[in-house]
Amino acid sequence: MTPPDSSMLPRRARSPYGVSTSLSPRLLASWRRSEDYGVDLNEVDPVWAGTFAGDSLFLECGAEVLTGLHQTLANEPISLMLTDADGLVLNRMSGDTSLMRALDRVHLAPGFAFSERDAGTNGLGLALADRVPTLVRAQEHYSASLCTYTCAAVPVLDPHTGRLEGCVNITTWAQSSSELLLALAQSAAGNTSALMLARSQGRSPRPQPRGGVFRVQSARLEPGAGTLREMSPAWVQALTLTTTAFEEGKVVAAVGEPGSGRATLLAQALRHARPRDRILSAATPAPADVDPWLSMWSPELGKDHTAVIVEGVDALPAWGAQALHDRATAARAAMPSTPYGAPPTLPWAVTAERLGLVPQPLRALVDTVVEVPPLRDRPGDVMLLARYAAHNTRAREVAFTTAAEHALTGHGWPGNVDELFAVVHDAALRTDTIDVRHLPAEVVGHRGHRLSRIETLERDEIQRTLSQPGVSVTSAAKELGLSRATLYRKIAQYGLTH
Repeated sequence: MTPPDSSMLPRRARSPYGVSTSLSPRLLASWRRSEDYGVDLNEVDPVWAGTFAGDSLFLECGAEVLTGLHQTLANEPISLMLTDADGLVLNRMSGDTSLMRALDRVHLAPGFAFSERDAGTNGLGLALADRVPTLVRAQEHYSASLCTYTCAAVPVLDPHTGRLEGCVNITTWAQSSSELLLALAQSAAGNTSALMLARSQGRSPRPQPRGGVFRVQSARLEPGAGTLREMSPAWVQALTLTTTAFEEGKVVAAVGEPGSGRATLLAQALRHARPRDRILSAATPAPADVDPWLSMWSPELGKDHTAVIVEGVDALPAWGAQALHDRATAARAAMPSTPYGAPPTLPWAVTAERLGLVPQPLRALVDTVVEVPPLRDRPGDVMLLARYAAHNTRAREVAFTTAAEHALTGHGWPGNVDELFAVVHDAALRTDTIDVRHLPAEVVGHRGHRLSRIETLERDEIQRTLSQPGVSVTSAAKELGLSRATLYRKIAQYGLTH
């Protein structure tokens, strides 16, 4: 990553009495973003967010881990905190009353948001922005009011979905030794993630993102491409909207749940709108691998007859999103003008869970947002995709019994198309006719029998309610007319996630 020019830094960064430009590239980039956000150089003025939902699995597990750590370190001058993904401080523990009073003065307390946008460069804000363990010492803070502290923060991801849940933050006085601070925060974050996994009914953890670049050579390689004319109206409507946007030269963001077919939708629409183009699909890797990943494929932006899909941009670190923005902007500027002086169009698109999670630099480039409905809202597509997946596995038609079809169409598919493909692939490898005995227990029901129509409706309504943005178990239970205990029991009964 190229460090920003020192002329872009605030005066204190270039002052002989403040931080020099020998800061790491990540910190320099964070300082530049802080200045762009308009954060005050002298005083932190964080946002008060008021009350917040206090029953998330992350908060439950994180608080338990930090409580145990606090009991061990009660006499040490440190403060232990959990924040959510937006930098909102959820809780705080410390046995040092003078440190607690000092943190109160700068509002580093529960209910206040300390993201980069709110407080400038700080440990927890930078850890959340770049999604990697972070240590910010003393004068490395953007705001002078935070320079008496050293902060170590480590992001915590949901072990199943990979979604950023928040971070563990440990703060101490600037003059205190910070050598073990980051290691301590990493241990606490790792224990929190492990405890979340242990309390999630033993499901397997999500594999770490490895990134990659793929060339889509023909439509036959795209899931569902062979059944486009038969796909559900919801899918066809989204495909039509996306195709029209590409024909008009717009940058499209396909948003929806992971595994719902966001990249597939974009690839199929690009194939319709630009049939001569090769299509490159670049899947976002872990934050530490973003630099070589960008270097590998971003030179293809702007090349003749080349379209690019960038998958999972909501997982990009802040500096990576800025680098992609700059490269896309430069590629478009280098393209020749179209007839009649119209601005050149750069055929590329992105996927994310929702637009609000896309880093700001990239969000500003999006012209059209297309929502990809989850598979549970497209029951008519389940068997079309299942037969496609089975054919891909065996290179011929594979039969399904009526009972298997009922089980597949009745399942809620929290993992969407990706989960369906994995289930069918495994079954097709073992039989010529797929029956319920070839399907996993979570598809046919944990109690060993197929769900009744009422049970299916109940399960799907619970999943729909829990999937709404910002919904907690408490608010979902209230909306469904259930007690929290009953809702937790039904979540376990149907194998749902939240």
